[in-house]
Amino acid sequence: LKGEHVAKAAERLMQAGWRSKDAVVVFLFLKLSLPFVMGGIAALIVYGFGVVEGPPMVKLLVAMIAVVTGAYMPEIVVGQTVKKRRLQLQKGLPDALDLLVICAESGLALDAALTRVSREMARSAPELADELSLTAVELGFQPERRIALKNLIKRTDLPSIRGVVNTLMQTEKYGTPLAQSLR
Repeated sequence: LKGEHVAKAAERLMQAGWRSKDAVVVFLFLKLSLPFVMGGIAALIVYGFGVVEGPPMVKLLVAMIAVVTGAYMPEIVVGQTVKKRRLQLQKGLPDALDLLVICAESGLALDAALTRVSREMARSAPELADELSLTAVELGFQPERRIALKNLIKRTDLPSIRGVVNTLMQTEKYGTPLAQSLR
């Protein structure tokens, strides 16, 4: 489970909200085995039960389409999940920013503000609350805050969140007030 392909798959699964090592193993297993399973089922249905009538090339084509579908199905499912999750993150971001501004104006530090916002947003935007909570935890144990903020960009891969994170990194770099930057 080491290599560039596995790292890309793990990053894509993180963007879908699946972060465990088991998710990578299951994804790679499905990606490897599903073409054989789908091809075998299609061959059984086409040749064993005789569902598809016609010349042998048509039957072979149906079985090959099942193999190709099995090969791309895990990618399609992950892609659709990422798309749906990004939409949910995007919907919750304006409210989260408003709450972040309020928390920053009340004097909370960034990690405390993120924790508070994630608690408040847990019902209305659970995906965004999860990401903000994880970022708050990372801010506490990462040697540099920049790393935790870049991890948020990696996990979400949204231009709007990238803009917020860049603003937060500039705020830290230049020492401007957090509330003013977020506003």
